[in-house]
Amino acid sequence: MDQPNRISVLLVDDHPVVRHGLQTVLQSQADLALVGEAADGSEAIQLCEELHPDVILMDLMMPGVGGVAATKTIHERWPDINVIILTSFEERELVDAALKAGAIGYLLKNVTAQELVGAVREAARGHPQLSPGAARALIQEIRRPEHLGFHLTRREKEVLRLMIEGHQNPTIAERLCVTESAVKFHVGNILSKFGATTRTEAVVIAMNKKLV
Repeated sequence: MDQPNRISVLLVDDHPVVRHGLQTVLQSQADLALVGEAADGSEAIQLCEELHPDVILMDLMMPGVGGVAATKTIHERWPDINVIILTSFEERELVDAALKAGAIGYLLKNVTAQELVGAVREAARGHPQLSPGAARALIQEIRRPEHLGFHLTRREKEVLRLMIEGHQNPTIAERLCVTESAVKFHVGNILSKFGATTRTEAVVIAMNKKLV
């Protein structure tokens, strides 16, 4: 990006008034750079190709390509772009679908400006951001019977601890003095043992079960 020291943000919402309000909040912060706006998921995917933002604030319900479908495509093509779902809906099925699609966060549109800005900063660091209601919904969805257990090796626990801190595979590899392929292998094992489909889901499970 042309502003490497700032967090680049893309807004995706089909309501111009909502985008304008978010634009005002983001532009008031010296460390955030609003790099683009989209009115639907299809346009968001195109702008990701051009702009490659650090964080996306993504509406859930939009005409055409919705937030979940767009998030899934973006996560598959550009896994380093962190998507925060920003919506008025908090049903368990929607939360689960969004996080399984690869969203790192799920917030309601009634968050304060301070909470939103903080969430963008944390998401840029790779830290999951969930509204209290979304966290409860996710925990209910992913709760597993205790007899399943979560038996992690020493190395898997080390990798999981760094995942919780928000580090991505290259940094984890550097910290543990192993190859990225080894880290990817351990992350895959962790997700498999947890029955999780994304890193965010695995982190929430680990924190809920106090595994690290």
